[in-house]
Amino acid sequence: MLPGYKERSGVSDLGTDHSPLRAAIVGSGPSGFYAAEALLKSEPVVLVDMFERLPSPFGLVRSGVAPDHPKLKKPILVYQRIAESPQFQLLGNVMVGRDISVEELKDFYHVVVFTCGAEADRSLGIPGENLLGSHTATEFVGWYNGHPDYRDRVFDLSHDTAAIIGQGNVAVDVCRILSKTVDELKHSDIAKHALEVLAQSKIRDIHVIGRRGPAQAKFTHSELRELGELADSEPVVDPNDLELSPTSREELAARSNRANMKSYEVLQGFASRPPPTQHRRCHLRFLRSPVELKGQERLERVVLMKNRLEGEPSQQLARATGELEELACGVLFSSIGYRGVAIAGVPFDVGRGVFPNHEGRIVDGENIVPGLYVAGWIKRGPTGIIGTNRADSVATVKSLLTDLPNFDAGNKLGADGVRGLLKNRGIRVVSYPDWHRIDAAEVRQGKTNGKPREKFTRLEEMLAVLDHAQ
Repeated sequence: MLPGYKERSGVSDLGTDHSPLRAAIVGSGPSGFYAAEALLKSEPVVLVDMFERLPSPFGLVRSGVAPDHPKLKKPILVYQRIAESPQFQLLGNVMVGRDISVEELKDFYHVVVFTCGAEADRSLGIPGENLLGSHTATEFVGWYNGHPDYRDRVFDLSHDTAAIIGQGNVAVDVCRILSKTVDELKHSDIAKHALEVLAQSKIRDIHVIGRRGPAQAKFTHSELRELGELADSEPVVDPNDLELSPTSREELAARSNRANMKSYEVLQGFASRPPPTQHRRCHLRFLRSPVELKGQERLERVVLMKNRLEGEPSQQLARATGELEELACGVLFSSIGYRGVAIAGVPFDVGRGVFPNHEGRIVDGENIVPGLYVAGWIKRGPTGIIGTNRADSVATVKSLLTDLPNFDAGNKLGADGVRGLLKNRGIRVVSYPDWHRIDAAEVRQGKTNGKPREKFTRLEEMLAVLDHAQ
């Protein structure tokens, strides 16, 4: 018997046609849909209700993938097939923890699986971080992708220099969007308001800054290579920055670091180019950390500390040398990682920014919290790509199904009960058929502008589509 569960006598018929297992999934991104897929394919009969705080599903595949990377949005086709199952329902425009509590969900469902991702940014934690002109990459990505949370953010691109702190794929996305011409972006699903601002951008030099060396950078070689294929922007790499210590050479030579070696080879190609002649330049810089942002009322300069690497291969850490330099810039984007956000009624590991768990079972100290599970970034932290979440969600569902004999087999009302509760509270629930109407309206809007879609960027606009349909 698992600690936290009560021993139950007799044989339960939970998971049968007569008594289906009712599961709530909180979050409609990749890990949520992969968890739904695993539950729906399992031997027990399961009814899955997915909760999403926005009227639009698909999480970061819709609002995080760069608009000029449409192929990375193809997993949505898989999620659409999952959502069309008669055993699946979407309850959009519903925020768990605000519109309905976790305790109330437990009254309506046998199990609750949290797949709500890592929504908050990690802070730089340096003086001046809150100056005007200092932003997180999440804000900028959400803004140009039409996420309602970031629709009204203001980004002043009237300066000639931008800095991006971090060297993962999100940092490269931000750099590429700042570097592209309007013609390169106008036929993507980038938000209209963002395209209008980017068209007026005065930025000429973009500095992508990492605290460690080129052997440790986290961007993938395919993303990096694109910076050398733009219409009016060129990558700039100082050949001196690519000189590696014996430890870094050993690290790169390891079989497990083939991906990093490919990125390093791309950087070598950039460093061997003739001096740039294009309108914009993307400078890839290494072994530097921001220690202060300076300016009177808004950002004017970033102070960088030069670093050296210490440690064994694949475990090297950046250590400050004490040598400082300043970079004049008018706008900065921080892209140094993400962390989860607590939800009332669920244990939370503040240090790691995740829901503490054992093999996907949420735990409170040493005890398992009956009926609560977790998958995706809120389970393991912000690591991996979209496809990584499938195996992670399948593992959580495996734990859940193993625990099936321990569940309270009492009758649960699921979505029927929840809809009644939310209706009494004045919460408008957006179903999957409702989303189809919003989706179709976006596609129609985009067609007139030669785009795959023109996203609605405000909740009221999405709900107005449904009002019009009625």
